[in-house]
Amino acid sequence: MVAATWDPRPAPGTGVEFLPVLDIPPPGRQRRWTVLLRWLLLLPQFVVLAVLTIAAVFVAIAGWFAALFLGRLPDGIYRFLGSVLVYTTRVNASAALLVDRYPPFAFSAPDHPVQIELRPTPLNRLAVLFRLILVIPAAILTSLAQSGWAALCWVFWLITLVLGRLPEPLYAATAAVARYSFRTAAYWHLLTPAYPKGLFGDAPVPPAEVRSGTRPLLLDTSAKVLLVIFLLLGLAGQVVRGTVDYDDDGSTDPYGSHRTAP
Repeated sequence: MVAATWDPRPAPGTGVEFLPVLDIPPPGRQRRWTVLLRWLLLLPQFVVLAVLTIAAVFVAIAGWFAALFLGRLPDGIYRFLGSVLVYTTRVNASAALLVDRYPPFAFSAPDHPVQIELRPTPLNRLAVLFRLILVIPAAILTSLAQSGWAALCWVFWLITLVLGRLPEPLYAATAAVARYSFRTAAYWHLLTPAYPKGLFGDAPVPPAEVRSGTRPLLLDTSAKVLLVIFLLLGLAGQVVRGTVDYDDDGSTDPYGSHRTAP
């Protein structure tokens, strides 16, 4: 069911760790009416994603125990989690204005512009055991980048609505967040042993090796500055939320009084 987007072949023995690949086409024209109604149109997809996410939680827990004993995810669990990941990635790419085409209500969509590549490989049992701890730095970075992007998404939406396309720097920075989030999710769900990398893009390659707008993902200075702004806004948001929560607890009352809940 996911043969077109999930590569069942073992990773080739090149000695180079395979990073999950996200392919998104370069930025192009978008229909303004779909941009205007983008998030409203995606509401049915968000409902489906909510159901899939709940199911994926239980499957992922079973997969963790299986991987701990087998040193790999069972094929059925790998396929399901990989399918949910590609479904999620397509919906997120549409919501982030990276593509104009509506995501299908299907796991397998070989003609859709957003594709992923995963390669099942053996897993280190010790890394599986401590995955919850190991993923924390990448999860924090992902959360900050996503929060910062969310703070500016209305600006990006308005720009895209006016221009009929997502400008290149906005596309590159948004795609970088999408790809890093995708790689973090793949690592968290044991779909890869490769730790998430490449938030600030890839090194240039010969033109013959260019596969899509994100393979390789090349970021100019303006896109990298945007990424830094995302991270700073995300960090500022966390600090503000932490301060508000701290105040709500009454911990900063200068008179030392204690409030009681109604």
